[in-house]
Amino acid sequence: MTKRPGLPAGRRVALDTRIRLWGNASVVLGGSPWGVMRIAPAGRPFVRRLKEAGGHGLIPAPGVEHALADQLVTRGIVHPLTVYPAAVTGVDVIVPAYERPDLLDACLTSLSAATPDARIVVVDDASNDPAVAQVASTRGAILVRHPVNRGPAAARNSGLRESTSPIVAFVDADCAATPGWLPPLVAHFDDPRVGAVAPRIRPRSASRGLLSRYEAARSALDMGPRPELVAYGAPLGFLPSAALLVRRSALRENGFDEDMRVGEDVDLIWRLVDDGWLVRYEPASTMTHQTRPNARGWARQVFGYGTSAAALDSRHPGRLVPARLSGWNIAIALLLMNTRLPRPVGVAGAVGGTALVSALLARSLRPASVDPSVAPYIVGKGLVSDMEAVGHWLRREAWPLGWLALFSAPRSRWARLAAAAMVVPIVREWFARRPDVDLPRYIALHLAEDAAYGSGVIAGARGLRSAALLAPRVRLPHLPRRAKTGQANLQR
Repeated sequence: MTKRPGLPAGRRVALDTRIRLWGNASVVLGGSPWGVMRIAPAGRPFVRRLKEAGGHGLIPAPGVEHALADQLVTRGIVHPLTVYPAAVTGVDVIVPAYERPDLLDACLTSLSAATPDARIVVVDDASNDPAVAQVASTRGAILVRHPVNRGPAAARNSGLRESTSPIVAFVDADCAATPGWLPPLVAHFDDPRVGAVAPRIRPRSASRGLLSRYEAARSALDMGPRPELVAYGAPLGFLPSAALLVRRSALRENGFDEDMRVGEDVDLIWRLVDDGWLVRYEPASTMTHQTRPNARGWARQVFGYGTSAAALDSRHPGRLVPARLSGWNIAIALLLMNTRLPRPVGVAGAVGGTALVSALLARSLRPASVDPSVAPYIVGKGLVSDMEAVGHWLRREAWPLGWLALFSAPRSRWARLAAAAMVVPIVREWFARRPDVDLPRYIALHLAEDAAYGSGVIAGARGLRSAALLAPRVRLPHLPRRAKTGQANLQR
């Protein structure tokens, strides 16, 4: 793999707001994926100044600071603060379209207003309605038409072959651009390692019904308000292709996998990351996306997202395991919940087990000069992470079992634990987002959405005749390895 130049000189960077510093900035906790990183003494003052600077960030000095900032960017620990270009040129916009000329018209109108100099290519994927071609012609777009419907991946690839620009923007016909959406995205390509960038996609609906208000708070296409480095196993593991900018040189011969009707965007992002490209999410840029008009269409769409898991697993084996659980954490939970043991004995055993794991982890950190007092925090984070992973699995792939636990909670300690793992994260999310939906109905819709997605995964697994997509994996208890001198990256 060719090594690409690093962070451009003079680029301001800011520390991710979720990062925790330990031992006077000798240890950094966080990143994408989450890990533990030791900072050498020469770099610690810069990290402390980054923490103090907050969202304004700092420009690293040449030498040690720039080299450290470059490494922290690739770990998702700091994010580059881009300088927006005054004008954007050299970007072609590809719009795959199928039926719904009204949505296409709104999309092209918004693109013409927000990016008047962009070359727009509409790929009509064999629509029956001739108005689709008429709208493209009226709005001055280049039209490519498929004689038979081949799916969105093939439509994007056809548009890619029609375009010539070094940066290509893919925008679905049910999206609309907002003023100034393009410069924050294009600015990231100043870093030659960046292969793709996506904006935030906010839901758009004329309705004020319950479902529209729920989607306004947690649309499947809205990746949230934080900038992110996108990677498998990271807080943000993929980007939707409803709105996505890609460096042409980062794409393989045929871009999107045309055999995939859904999930082709996840596949593309993972292939870009596997090829060594950085993929970024930039919420300073926003697009809007038309929501589904009714509950049936919404549930069918979510179910379809779930069915993509089977095709993705065949291309990226093991990445869609619903939960990866630590054997240590399972052993601690068994001690805590075992009804055959006296309650004080179970609690003492769980506390003792946690202390043992913390002590072993602390011992493994010492050779790398990492403050061993960080070990209890890492162990605690792992326990919480595994509990959330179990709840996520019970809401999705194992939703029939999860719903049974909800109904059985009054009669079973284990069912209450399972119900708490399922519901507590939703409650915490509700308090964080403060949606225009009351808590009981928010929980109900969240559970219904997860069950629809999980049903799609189950259908895909049934087609493959494989349970690999449905069963969690357990890492058997083992002694933590002694960390290598220089850096510890202990992902849980």
